[in-house]
Amino acid sequence: MIRTSSIFCFRNALRLCKPNNMVTGVRAMPRSTLLTNFTGRASFSSSRISYHGDLHRPRPGEELHVTFILKDGTQKKYEVCEGDTLLDIAQGHNLDMEGACGGSCACSTCHVIVDPEYYDALPEPDDDENDMLDLAYGLTETSRLGCQIKMTKDIDGIRVALPAMTRNVKSNDFN
Repeated sequence: MIRTSSIFCFRNALRLCKPNNMVTGVRAMPRSTLLTNFTGRASFSSSRISYHGDLHRPRPGEELHVTFILKDGTQKKYEVCEGDTLLDIAQGHNLDMEGACGGSCACSTCHVIVDPEYYDALPEPDDDENDMLDLAYGLTETSRLGCQIKMTKDIDGIRVALPAMTRNVKSNDFN
């Protein structure tokens, strides 16, 4: 049940948001998010909104390089920023990588096969990633999830292959 005082506080907070305090994207959202507790008091929390697939142009001299080997064997090379994930890079360049869970490590649709030369330079996959990789189609010894590989200087020039197929397994598939 929504308390009328909470609705009043929310409306007042929205009225206070000026256009320069709005973030544009798929839909406008206030940068400050209204939080109400059980007493009906309102407080504001301000944090940066992160957008999945939001790529930045690398600064001159700070470019990192990644090569995607597509399903048909063609190679696409890109200059990227440090910190971008392979999933974001692929989706930002309209490559065929689904990322059904939005990069939250809850599916295996961003499965990539890493060139063995670069595999050991990557951090070890955590338990969540290993669990999702177990569900991936065409698993290899150098398979990883694209959403979990962030570009760093250690893996500059990395080459990854997109598998021939992906499998999207949902939790209700096991019920």
